[in-house]
Amino acid sequence: MQFHELKRKNPNKKARRVGRGGKRGKTSGRGTKGQKARAGHRIRPEFRDMIKKIPKRRGHNKHRATSAVGSRARAIAVDIRVIDKAFAPGEVVSLATIVEKKLVRTRRGVVPNIKILGSNSVSKKLTVSGVSISAKAKEAIEKAGGSVA
Repeated sequence: MQFHELKRKNPNKKARRVGRGGKRGKTSGRGTKGQKARAGHRIRPEFRDMIKKIPKRRGHNKHRATSAVGSRARAIAVDIRVIDKAFAPGEVVSLATIVEKKLVRTRRGVVPNIKILGSNSVSKKLTVSGVSISAKAKEAIEKAGGSVA
């Protein structure tokens, strides 16, 4: 470094320029008059008008999550005749065994609610547990010597 290359640590402050001679005076770079020159100016985006012209989709209300479609999924019906064919005598009928025998498919690994329906007679002694069942189907299983837990 040479003597003529030295610089001051704190250079002089430049005088604040005001008005026509300054960088941000009078109209402050906004031009003259009009909506864009005003404080708090905001021009509505053009695509907003296009969005507002599209009709609203109706049908969902604030109670959507608590409705029957939302949180409480309906049970999938499984006929008692199908269970009679798929299971051997003395076997336990549960959510896991019904899915294992591929009578009902899982959705993304989640086992759906299952309800056993039907009024036909059952030829085997079966034990039903952890599955909802109709009154007629329960009666038919108990008639064949099975039990419902």
